[in-house]
Amino acid sequence: MALDSMTLDIVATMVAALLGAMLLYFGRQENTPALRWWGAAYILGAVAIALWTLAADSYGEVVSLFLSSIGLIATAMVWNAARVFHGKSPSVPGLALGAIVWIASGMLLDPTAQALRLTIGAAIVVIYATLTATELWQERRRTLHKRWPAVIVPAMHGFVLMLPILLGNVLRDANGAFAAAWVTIFSIELVLYAVGTVFVIFMLVSERIVSAHKRAATTDPLTGLLNRRGFADASAQLIEREARAERPVSVLIFDIDHFKSINDRFGHAEGDEVLKLFAGVVVDKLRLTDLSGRIGGEEFAALLPCSIEEAMVAAERVRQAFAASGVVCEDKAVDTTVSIGVAGGPAGTDLDVLLAAADTALYKAKRSGRNRVEASAELPLSLERYRRQRAAAATAAPAPQSGHAALSS
Repeated sequence: MALDSMTLDIVATMVAALLGAMLLYFGRQENTPALRWWGAAYILGAVAIALWTLAADSYGEVVSLFLSSIGLIATAMVWNAARVFHGKSPSVPGLALGAIVWIASGMLLDPTAQALRLTIGAAIVVIYATLTATELWQERRRTLHKRWPAVIVPAMHGFVLMLPILLGNVLRDANGAFAAAWVTIFSIELVLYAVGTVFVIFMLVSERIVSAHKRAATTDPLTGLLNRRGFADASAQLIEREARAERPVSVLIFDIDHFKSINDRFGHAEGDEVLKLFAGVVVDKLRLTDLSGRIGGEEFAALLPCSIEEAMVAAERVRQAFAASGVVCEDKAVDTTVSIGVAGGPAGTDLDVLLAAADTALYKAKRSGRNRVEASAELPLSLERYRRQRAAAATAAPAPQSGHAALSS
Protein backbone atom coordinates (compact mmCIF):
# COMPACT_ATOMS: atom_id res chain seq x y z
CA MET A 1 0.00 0.00 0.00
CA ALA A 2 1.44 3.35 -1.07
CA LEU A 3 1.64 6.12 1.51
CA ASP A 4 0.52 9.58 0.45
CA SER A 5 3.24 12.13 1.20
CA MET A 6 0.65 14.83 1.93
CA THR A 7 -0.94 12.66 4.61
CA LEU A 8 2.44 11.94 6.17
CA ASP A 9 3.27 15.64 6.23
CA ILE A 10 -0.03 16.46 7.95
CA VAL A 11 0.54 13.76 10.55
CA ALA A 12 4.11 14.96 11.16
CA THR A 13 2.88 18.56 11.55
CA MET A 14 0.18 17.62 14.04
CA VAL A 15 2.47 15.37 16.08
CA ALA A 16 5.26 17.98 16.24
CA ALA A 17 2.84 20.78 17.17
CA LEU A 18 1.16 18.69 19.90
CA LEU A 19 4.47 17.56 21.39
CA GLY A 20 5.88 21.08 21.21
CA ALA A 21 2.88 22.54 23.04
CA MET A 22 3.18 19.85 25.70
CA LEU A 23 6.89 20.53 26.20
CA LEU A 24 6.32 24.29 26.42
CA TYR A 25 3.62 23.76 29.02
CA PHE A 26 5.71 21.49 31.20
CA GLY A 27 8.72 23.74 30.71
CA ARG A 28 6.76 26.61 32.20
CA GLN A 29 5.30 24.44 34.97
CA GLU A 30 8.70 23.04 36.01
CA ASN A 31 10.61 26.27 35.23
CA THR A 32 13.00 24.27 33.05
CA PRO A 33 14.58 26.31 30.21
CA ALA A 34 15.66 23.18 28.33
CA LEU A 35 12.05 22.01 28.06
CA ARG A 36 11.07 25.39 26.62
CA TRP A 37 13.89 25.09 24.08
CA TRP A 38 12.73 21.62 23.09
CA GLY A 39 9.11 22.79 22.89
CA ALA A 40 10.01 25.78 20.73
CA ALA A 41 12.03 23.50 18.45
CA TYR A 42 9.04 21.20 17.93
CA ILE A 43 6.68 24.12 17.26
CA LEU A 44 9.12 25.59 14.74
CA GLY A 45 9.49 22.15 13.15
CA ALA A 46 5.71 21.88 12.82
CA VAL A 47 5.60 25.32 11.18
CA ALA A 48 8.39 24.32 8.79
CA ILE A 49 6.60 21.12 7.73
CA ALA A 50 3.28 22.92 7.30
CA LEU A 51 4.77 25.72 5.20
CA TRP A 52 6.73 23.23 3.12
CA THR A 53 3.61 21.19 2.47
CA LEU A 54 1.40 24.14 1.56
CA ALA A 55 3.74 26.56 -0.19
CA ALA A 56 6.90 24.83 -1.40
CA ASP A 57 5.54 23.95 -4.83
CA SER A 58 3.79 27.29 -5.31
CA TYR A 59 6.56 29.83 -4.81
CA GLY A 60 9.58 28.40 -6.57
CA GLU A 61 13.01 27.08 -5.68
CA VAL A 62 14.28 29.99 -3.58
CA VAL A 63 11.27 30.04 -1.28
CA SER A 64 11.48 26.27 -0.99
CA LEU A 65 15.09 26.55 0.20
CA PHE A 66 14.21 29.08 2.87
CA LEU A 67 11.22 27.06 4.07
CA SER A 68 13.29 23.90 4.44
CA SER A 69 16.01 25.86 6.27
CA ILE A 70 13.47 26.56 9.05
CA GLY A 71 13.39 22.84 9.73
CA LEU A 72 17.18 22.80 10.03
CA ILE A 73 17.02 25.64 12.56
CA ALA A 74 14.51 23.58 14.55
CA THR A 75 16.94 20.65 14.48
CA ALA A 76 19.71 22.94 15.72
CA MET A 77 17.41 24.07 18.54
CA VAL A 78 17.09 20.46 19.71
CA TRP A 79 20.88 20.32 20.03
CA ASN A 80 20.90 23.65 21.87
CA ALA A 81 18.20 22.35 24.21
CA ALA A 82 20.53 19.49 25.16
CA ARG A 83 23.27 22.06 25.83
CA VAL A 84 20.97 24.15 28.02
CA PHE A 85 19.88 21.01 29.87
CA HIS A 86 23.48 20.47 30.93
CA GLY A 87 23.99 24.07 32.03
CA LYS A 88 25.73 25.34 28.90
CA SER A 89 24.86 28.49 27.00
CA PRO A 90 23.10 28.17 23.63
CA SER A 91 25.26 28.27 20.53
CA VAL A 92 23.87 31.11 18.42
CA PRO A 93 26.24 30.47 15.46
CA GLY A 94 25.32 26.80 15.59
CA LEU A 95 21.63 27.67 15.29
CA ALA A 96 22.11 29.33 11.91
CA LEU A 97 25.11 27.54 10.43
CA GLY A 98 23.24 24.49 9.13
CA ALA A 99 20.55 26.62 7.50
CA ILE A 100 23.17 28.86 5.89
CA VAL A 101 25.05 25.89 4.43
CA TRP A 102 21.81 24.43 3.13
CA ILE A 103 20.70 27.65 1.43
CA ALA A 104 24.17 28.23 -0.04
CA SER A 105 24.38 24.71 -1.44
CA GLY A 106 20.90 25.03 -2.93
CA MET A 107 21.84 28.22 -4.72
CA LEU A 108 25.20 27.02 -5.96
CA LEU A 109 24.28 23.51 -7.09
CA ASP A 110 22.52 22.63 -10.30
CA PRO A 111 18.75 22.38 -9.68
CA THR A 112 18.76 18.96 -11.34
CA ALA A 113 21.15 17.55 -8.71
CA GLN A 114 18.24 16.63 -6.45
CA ALA A 115 19.88 13.56 -4.90
CA LEU A 116 23.05 15.49 -4.04
CA ARG A 117 21.08 18.27 -2.37
CA LEU A 118 19.07 15.69 -0.43
CA THR A 119 22.32 14.13 0.71
CA ILE A 120 23.67 17.50 1.90
CA GLY A 121 20.48 18.20 3.85
CA ALA A 122 20.60 14.77 5.45
CA ALA A 123 24.26 15.27 6.36
CA ILE A 124 23.45 18.55 8.15
CA VAL A 125 20.73 16.85 10.19
CA VAL A 126 23.11 13.97 10.94
CA ILE A 127 25.67 16.43 12.33
CA TYR A 128 23.07 18.03 14.61
CA ALA A 129 21.83 14.62 15.75
CA THR A 130 25.39 13.57 16.53
CA LEU A 131 25.99 16.76 18.50
CA THR A 132 22.76 16.13 20.44
CA ALA A 133 23.76 12.54 21.23
CA THR A 134 27.19 13.77 22.35
CA GLU A 135 25.67 16.32 24.73
CA LEU A 136 23.36 13.73 26.25
CA TRP A 137 26.20 11.22 26.56
CA GLN A 138 28.16 13.70 28.64
CA GLU A 139 25.65 13.30 31.50
CA ARG A 140 28.04 10.94 33.31
CA ARG A 141 26.11 10.98 36.57
CA ARG A 142 23.76 8.34 35.21
CA THR A 143 24.77 4.74 34.79
CA LEU A 144 25.02 3.37 31.26
CA HIS A 145 21.79 1.38 31.40
CA LYS A 146 19.88 4.53 32.34
CA ARG A 147 21.35 6.87 29.76
CA TRP A 148 21.51 4.65 26.68
CA PRO A 149 18.03 5.67 25.37
CA ALA A 150 19.12 9.32 25.50
CA VAL A 151 21.97 8.49 23.15
CA ILE A 152 20.51 5.76 20.95
CA VAL A 153 17.46 7.77 19.79
CA PRO A 154 19.38 10.68 18.16
CA ALA A 155 22.08 8.24 17.04
CA MET A 156 19.53 6.09 15.21
CA HIS A 157 18.01 9.23 13.72
CA GLY A 158 21.42 10.21 12.39
CA PHE A 159 22.04 6.70 11.05
CA VAL A 160 18.75 6.62 9.14
CA LEU A 161 19.54 9.98 7.59
CA MET A 162 23.02 8.77 6.66
CA LEU A 163 21.56 6.08 4.40
CA PRO A 164 21.20 8.44 1.42
CA ILE A 165 24.92 9.09 1.67
CA LEU A 166 25.86 5.45 2.22
CA LEU A 167 23.52 3.94 -0.37
CA GLY A 168 23.02 6.84 -2.75
CA ASN A 169 25.26 5.51 -5.49
CA VAL A 170 23.46 2.16 -5.38
CA LEU A 171 19.85 3.33 -5.28
CA ARG A 172 20.02 6.59 -7.23
CA ASP A 173 18.29 6.56 -10.59
CA ALA A 174 17.80 9.01 -13.42
CA ASN A 175 14.10 9.79 -12.89
CA GLY A 176 14.47 10.75 -9.21
CA ALA A 177 12.56 7.78 -7.79
CA PHE A 178 15.20 7.40 -5.09
CA ALA A 179 14.65 10.96 -3.85
CA ALA A 180 10.86 10.56 -3.87
CA ALA A 181 11.03 7.29 -1.94
CA TRP A 182 13.43 8.76 0.54
CA VAL A 183 11.14 11.70 1.29
CA THR A 184 8.44 9.21 2.28
CA ILE A 185 10.83 7.21 4.45
CA PHE A 186 12.09 10.40 6.08
CA SER A 187 8.54 11.56 6.89
CA ILE A 188 7.79 8.29 8.70
CA GLU A 189 11.11 8.31 10.52
CA LEU A 190 10.63 11.94 11.56
CA VAL A 191 7.38 11.13 13.36
CA LEU A 192 8.97 8.18 15.16
CA TYR A 193 11.99 10.29 16.08
CA ALA A 194 9.82 13.09 17.45
CA VAL A 195 7.89 10.72 19.71
CA GLY A 196 11.04 8.88 20.81
CA THR A 197 12.85 12.12 21.58
CA VAL A 198 10.02 13.38 23.79
CA PHE A 199 10.14 10.09 25.70
CA VAL A 200 13.87 10.61 26.25
CA ILE A 201 13.36 14.25 27.26
CA PHE A 202 10.81 13.38 29.94
CA MET A 203 13.01 10.53 31.16
CA LEU A 204 15.94 12.92 31.60
CA VAL A 205 13.91 15.70 33.20
CA SER A 206 12.04 13.40 35.58
CA GLU A 207 15.29 11.78 36.67
CA ARG A 208 16.82 15.19 37.32
CA ILE A 209 13.78 16.27 39.36
CA VAL A 210 13.91 13.08 41.42
CA SER A 211 17.64 13.60 42.00
CA ALA A 212 17.03 17.21 43.07
CA HIS A 213 14.36 16.13 45.55
CA LYS A 214 16.62 13.40 46.87
CA ARG A 215 19.47 15.88 47.34
CA ALA A 216 17.11 18.26 49.13
CA ALA A 217 15.98 15.47 51.46
CA THR A 218 19.55 14.52 52.39
CA THR A 219 21.25 17.93 52.47
CA ASP A 220 21.34 20.52 55.21
CA PRO A 221 20.07 23.74 53.55
CA LEU A 222 22.16 26.06 55.74
CA THR A 223 25.62 24.53 55.38
CA GLY A 224 25.26 22.45 52.23
CA LEU A 225 26.59 19.39 54.08
CA LEU A 226 24.72 16.12 54.41
CA ASN A 227 21.99 16.14 57.02
CA ARG A 228 21.61 13.33 59.58
CA ARG A 229 19.71 11.09 57.19
CA GLY A 230 22.05 11.74 54.28
CA PHE A 231 25.11 11.23 56.45
CA ALA A 232 23.78 7.90 57.76
CA ASP A 233 22.96 6.62 54.26
CA ALA A 234 26.28 7.69 52.74
CA SER A 235 28.23 6.36 55.72
CA ALA A 236 26.58 2.95 55.44
CA GLN A 237 27.74 2.70 51.83
CA LEU A 238 31.27 3.84 52.69
CA ILE A 239 31.56 1.42 55.61
CA GLU A 240 30.38 -1.43 53.39
CA ARG A 241 32.92 -0.53 50.71
CA GLU A 242 35.78 -0.31 53.20
CA ALA A 243 34.69 -3.58 54.82
CA ARG A 244 35.13 -5.41 51.51
CA ALA A 245 38.71 -4.17 51.42
CA GLU A 246 39.15 -4.92 55.13
CA ARG A 247 40.13 -1.32 55.90
CA PRO A 248 39.35 0.45 59.22
CA VAL A 249 37.08 3.47 59.54
CA SER A 250 36.95 6.34 62.03
CA VAL A 251 34.29 8.81 63.11
CA LEU A 252 34.70 12.40 64.27
CA ILE A 253 32.01 14.28 66.18
CA PHE A 254 32.39 18.08 66.38
CA ASP A 255 30.54 20.35 68.80
CA ILE A 256 31.08 24.12 68.56
CA ASP A 257 31.93 25.44 72.03
CA HIS A 258 29.56 27.92 73.69
CA PHE A 259 27.45 28.18 70.57
CA LYS A 260 24.34 29.10 72.53
CA SER A 261 26.10 32.19 73.87
CA ILE A 262 26.91 33.29 70.30
CA ASN A 263 23.22 33.13 69.43
CA ASP A 264 22.26 34.94 72.64
CA ARG A 265 24.81 37.73 72.20
CA PHE A 266 24.71 38.35 68.47
CA GLY A 267 21.51 36.75 67.23
CA HIS A 268 20.71 33.65 65.20
CA ALA A 269 21.81 35.24 61.91
CA GLU A 270 25.38 35.54 63.18
CA GLY A 271 25.11 32.07 64.68
CA ASP A 272 24.16 30.72 61.24
CA GLU A 273 27.22 32.43 59.76
CA VAL A 274 29.43 30.67 62.32
CA LEU A 275 27.84 27.33 61.41
CA LYS A 276 28.50 27.95 57.72
CA LEU A 277 32.05 29.00 58.50
CA PHE A 278 32.68 25.81 60.45
CA ALA A 279 31.16 23.68 57.67
CA GLY A 280 33.60 25.30 55.24
CA VAL A 281 36.52 24.55 57.55
CA VAL A 282 35.50 20.89 57.78
CA VAL A 283 35.24 20.52 54.01
CA ASP A 284 38.53 22.35 53.48
CA LYS A 285 40.55 20.41 56.04
CA LEU A 286 39.23 16.91 55.35
CA ARG A 287 39.93 14.84 52.25
CA LEU A 288 37.62 14.40 49.27
CA THR A 289 37.14 10.76 50.28
CA ASP A 290 35.87 11.73 53.74
CA LEU A 291 32.17 12.19 54.48
CA SER A 292 30.91 15.07 56.61
CA GLY A 293 27.48 16.18 57.74
CA ARG A 294 25.53 18.34 60.14
CA ILE A 295 23.70 15.96 62.42
CA GLY A 296 21.95 18.49 64.64
CA GLY A 297 22.21 22.07 65.89
CA GLU A 298 25.88 22.94 66.33
CA GLU A 299 26.94 19.30 66.10
CA PHE A 300 28.70 17.89 63.05
CA ALA A 301 30.14 14.48 62.21
CA ALA A 302 32.60 13.03 59.75
CA LEU A 303 33.41 9.49 58.64
CA LEU A 304 36.98 8.87 57.52
CA PRO A 305 38.21 5.70 55.78
CA CYS A 306 41.39 5.53 57.86
CA SER A 307 42.81 4.47 61.21
CA ILE A 308 42.05 6.38 64.41
CA GLU A 309 45.61 7.76 64.45
CA GLU A 310 45.11 9.41 61.07
CA ALA A 311 41.68 10.62 62.15
CA MET A 312 43.20 12.32 65.20
CA VAL A 313 45.56 14.26 62.93
CA ALA A 314 42.65 15.33 60.70
CA ALA A 315 40.60 16.39 63.74
CA GLU A 316 43.45 18.51 65.02
CA ARG A 317 43.71 20.26 61.63
CA VAL A 318 40.03 21.19 61.84
CA ARG A 319 40.33 22.38 65.46
CA GLN A 320 43.30 24.62 64.73
CA ALA A 321 41.81 26.08 61.56
CA PHE A 322 38.50 26.92 63.24
CA ALA A 323 40.23 28.47 66.26
CA ALA A 324 42.21 30.70 63.90
CA SER A 325 39.13 31.89 61.96
CA GLY A 326 39.15 35.35 63.55
CA VAL A 327 35.38 35.90 63.48
CA VAL A 328 34.22 39.40 64.46
CA CYS A 329 30.58 40.21 65.29
CA GLU A 330 29.49 43.78 66.06
CA ASP A 331 33.15 44.81 66.36
CA LYS A 332 33.73 42.12 68.96
CA ALA A 333 35.98 39.11 68.50
CA VAL A 334 34.19 35.78 68.83
CA ASP A 335 35.93 32.75 70.25
CA THR A 336 35.50 30.05 67.62
CA THR A 337 36.58 26.82 69.21
CA VAL A 338 35.33 23.29 68.79
CA SER A 339 35.52 20.13 70.86
CA ILE A 340 36.04 16.91 68.93
CA GLY A 341 35.52 13.29 69.83
CA VAL A 342 37.21 10.61 67.73
CA ALA A 343 36.53 6.87 67.55
CA GLY A 344 37.88 4.19 65.27
CA GLY A 345 37.00 0.61 64.61
CA PRO A 346 37.93 -2.37 62.45
CA ALA A 347 36.46 -3.01 59.04
CA GLY A 348 32.68 -3.31 59.07
CA THR A 349 32.10 -1.54 62.41
CA ASP A 350 28.53 -0.23 62.59
CA LEU A 351 28.10 3.54 62.30
CA ASP A 352 26.01 3.76 65.48
CA VAL A 353 28.74 2.01 67.46
CA LEU A 354 31.36 4.44 66.16
CA LEU A 355 29.13 7.44 66.88
CA ALA A 356 28.47 6.21 70.42
CA ALA A 357 32.18 5.84 71.10
CA ALA A 358 33.00 9.22 69.54
CA ASP A 359 30.19 10.77 71.56
CA THR A 360 31.78 9.51 74.78
CA ALA A 361 35.11 11.00 73.69
CA LEU A 362 33.40 14.30 72.91
CA TYR A 363 31.99 14.49 76.43
CA LYS A 364 35.45 13.91 77.75
CA ALA A 365 36.75 16.81 75.63
CA LYS A 366 33.99 19.06 76.95
CA ARG A 367 34.66 18.17 80.57
CA SER A 368 38.41 18.64 80.09
CA GLY A 369 38.09 22.29 79.15
CA ARG A 370 36.78 22.29 75.53
CA ASN A 371 38.75 23.29 72.42
CA ARG A 372 40.49 19.93 72.29
CA VAL A 373 40.48 16.55 70.56
CA GLU A 374 39.87 13.37 72.53
CA ALA A 375 39.95 9.80 71.32
CA SER A 376 37.69 7.02 72.54
CA ALA A 377 39.50 4.36 74.53
CA GLU A 378 37.29 1.58 73.21
CA LEU A 379 34.05 0.85 71.45
CA PRO A 380 30.95 0.28 73.63
CA LEU A 381 30.38 -3.39 74.41
CA SER A 382 26.63 -2.95 74.10
CA LEU A 383 25.14 -0.15 72.03
CA GLU A 384 21.71 -0.69 73.56
CA ARG A 385 23.12 -0.50 77.06
CA TYR A 386 24.96 2.69 76.10
CA ARG A 387 21.72 4.26 74.85
CA ARG A 388 19.87 3.37 78.06
CA GLN A 389 22.63 4.94 80.13
CA ARG A 390 22.55 8.14 78.04
CA ALA A 391 18.74 8.32 78.31
CA ALA A 392 18.88 7.86 82.07
CA ALA A 393 21.56 10.53 82.43
CA ALA A 394 19.53 12.97 80.34
CA THR A 395 16.42 12.34 82.44
CA ALA A 396 18.33 12.91 85.67
CA ALA A 397 19.95 16.17 84.48
CA PRO A 398 18.55 19.28 86.24
CA ALA A 399 18.74 21.52 83.17
CA PRO A 400 15.95 21.35 80.58
CA GLN A 401 18.52 20.83 77.82
CA SER A 402 20.08 17.49 77.14
CA GLY A 403 23.02 16.17 75.18
CA HIS A 404 25.62 18.49 73.77
CA ALA A 405 23.42 21.58 73.86
CA ALA A 406 23.61 21.53 77.67
CA LEU A 407 27.39 21.30 77.61
CA SER A 408 27.73 24.07 75.03
CA SER A 409 25.55 26.57 76.81
